[in-house]
Amino acid sequence: MYQYDQYDHLIVRERIAQYRDQVRRRLADELTEAEFLPLRLQNGLYLQRHAYMLRIAVPYGLLASKQMRMFAHIARKYDRGYGHFTTRQNIQFNWVELEQTPDILADLASVEMHAIQTSGNCIRNTTSDPFAGVAADEIIDPRPYAEVLRQWSTFHPEFIALPRKFKVAINGAVEDRAAIAIHDIGLTVVRNEAGEIGFKFMAGGGMGRTPIIGSVIREFLPWQHLLTYTEAVMRVYNQYGRRDNKYKARIKILLKAIGVEEFTRQVEAEWADLKDGPETLTTEEMQRIIDFFQPPAYKTLEDSDVVAAQPGNKAFANWINRNVKPHKVPGYAAVVLSLKKTGVPPGDATAEQMDFMADLADRYSFGELRVTHEQNIILADVEQSQLFALWQEAKAHGLATPNIGLLTDIICCPGGDFCSLANAKSIPIAAAIAERFDDLDYQHDIGEIELNISGCINACGHHHVGNIGVLGVDKDGSEWYQVSIGGAQGNNAAIGKIIGPSFSALQMPEVIDRLLQVYLRDRFEGESFAECVGRIGVAPFKEFVYATPIAEKGGRLVGEDEYV
Repeated sequence: MYQYDQYDHLIVRERIAQYRDQVRRRLADELTEAEFLPLRLQNGLYLQRHAYMLRIAVPYGLLASKQMRMFAHIARKYDRGYGHFTTRQNIQFNWVELEQTPDILADLASVEMHAIQTSGNCIRNTTSDPFAGVAADEIIDPRPYAEVLRQWSTFHPEFIALPRKFKVAINGAVEDRAAIAIHDIGLTVVRNEAGEIGFKFMAGGGMGRTPIIGSVIREFLPWQHLLTYTEAVMRVYNQYGRRDNKYKARIKILLKAIGVEEFTRQVEAEWADLKDGPETLTTEEMQRIIDFFQPPAYKTLEDSDVVAAQPGNKAFANWINRNVKPHKVPGYAAVVLSLKKTGVPPGDATAEQMDFMADLADRYSFGELRVTHEQNIILADVEQSQLFALWQEAKAHGLATPNIGLLTDIICCPGGDFCSLANAKSIPIAAAIAERFDDLDYQHDIGEIELNISGCINACGHHHVGNIGVLGVDKDGSEWYQVSIGGAQGNNAAIGKIIGPSFSALQMPEVIDRLLQVYLRDRFEGESFAECVGRIGVAPFKEFVYATPIAEKGGRLVGEDEYV
């Protein structure tokens, strides 16, 4: 993985010193909260319902074991003993005290980490495929290009005050595991007819109030021009993106307003002045970065049937089936540690679990971990012969629930329990649904399904692209939940469709159950939930869900006239 050079160390040290003085002035009332707000946001610090929240950058989701141990240290010393892994492949600490935040940043710097680009109207932390470098369907490893984008975008003077936050994702495989279609810029590695490496360039994706799947604005961009073309896109957005209304300030609104063809024309015109300029990538520069991502010292092994080696062990077989993924090197596998045990908020990990995951990485996976945008943790390089031992250890620490890709592998934002922007709580909804369907045999019968929950329209839980999406809404001061179906991420990304009026919190588990009943009744063999919705439409689901009132304690089903 990438190692800081002298410039990285200097930038982070100077930023911490600057921020420490800003905090001192805020605590002394030399800065008002309004004056301090943009300064703290530049360092990943938010003021939430109950305390400050610090969001730490995990570039393209990649962690060394020492960095995971630092998270455990921060959780113990500065927080309440846990952290929350997010859909941006970052981690958040929800209970930090303002006066201690400079010390947290100093501790992070000691392991080459920071909180830059995790908030504010800048280019945010670039995300990527959590299986990068090991996936069997990979064209090339996208992490070096993600690192180039990180270095280029950090403190870029032209783009530190954009109309709105800006998110970039990059995928290097045939299968999109980086959700590129819902990003402001989505990049896919491709080869042209001559076998040359380049990128399919998408722009204008996003969720929030106006969910939109991104549009392809260039089918093939030579890798040398990754930065020059990205800069051209950023310049057009920075000049013409709206600044009078933050709800209409994202690049997706600009594309929608002027059209994809006109946007592309403007980008190409801007690029004409940048192409072959000083930001054109050279083979030497890319090789410098690629050298940081060389494969570890794999052994010469052969693939083995690890399930057959443990005959009759159904629990282990289920875990292998759901949580262990193919590896491009024979004899190895990638393991997903589930942070979705029933009774635990999705994405949360205790300090003890973080230390334990770091130990697992050291023993089984060359000291490296990855954070997924589905809020789980991956050990990417595990010898197949060690899977049983790893499973036993992970199970003892609550990290081996065999539910990856199943109903209870819920994506969920912190919601109204923490976030000041949320209209409703999301963690209790996730907990109630997980408890209702805490039957792994039934979940396996249902098959793969994505359930995503957001506490507000900002869509940090990616509810728009959930096969089933749940959105918390405010109705006359009460918390209600709007349900959409048919969304999908990946190669066939789609925005879900709202089924009808919203529901109370107590009704939500029954709503999910009724949706699943229709799917199990009407699906073709091998048909996914999203495919089923695409074939039969929303109407059969809506009819069954609203056919009879959904009981709740002291409540009622909302009427058809009460759309939110």
